[in-house]
Amino acid sequence: MKKRKRKKFKTFFVLFILFCALAMFQNYFQQQDSPLVVKKDPFADVKKYRPLVHDELAKYHLENHTAVVVALMQQESRGQGGDPMQASESAGLARNTITDPKKSIQVGVKHFQRVLTYGNEKKVDFQTIIQSYNMGIGYIDYVAEHGGKHSEELAKEFSLQRVKEKPTIYTCDGNKNNFRYPYCYGDFTYSTKVTKNMELLADSIPVTGDEKTTGESF
Repeated sequence: MKKRKRKKFKTFFVLFILFCALAMFQNYFQQQDSPLVVKKDPFADVKKYRPLVHDELAKYHLENHTAVVVALMQQESRGQGGDPMQASESAGLARNTITDPKKSIQVGVKHFQRVLTYGNEKKVDFQTIIQSYNMGIGYIDYVAEHGGKHSEELAKEFSLQRVKEKPTIYTCDGNKNNFRYPYCYGDFTYSTKVTKNMELLADSIPVTGDEKTTGESF
């Protein structure tokens, strides 16, 4: 009787193990066949402002640069907060003084139009113009005097000049681990980052024959 009970127990145990293994395999293959989890679009917040950006640029006949300015906004704020273009300082105000996104876009587009126009006059490349949204119009003059073409090395040199002029202001908050240190005026990688944003946005923002994302006709 004991042997018979042991045999039944072993049989039940083996069947239980097989059942568990079968369930695991079935679950695995169901996961493989199921659709991938959709991740949140990192550009979702800036895309909602695209119509406002387009209309504001149209006032200057610059609507072909809509994707560029949307990419700028992505770098500035990812479309969050009351000043998504981080335009307060370009208007001579304290950081985040602007709290209305519409006003932020108006001021930000005006700043973009200004550096774009001046950059054209100085015959610098488009990367310089993008960088100047971050570093100011003085960067255009600096690049114009050094070949007319932006590079991160030139941006570092310009930043360091500004730091030396106001060493108590541009300090990276004293954080030597900040990737910008000691180039604490602006972000010398800004143009590179915005250009990457433009590339990533190219697939998600429809581009018509009238709208370019590369700044070819600036």
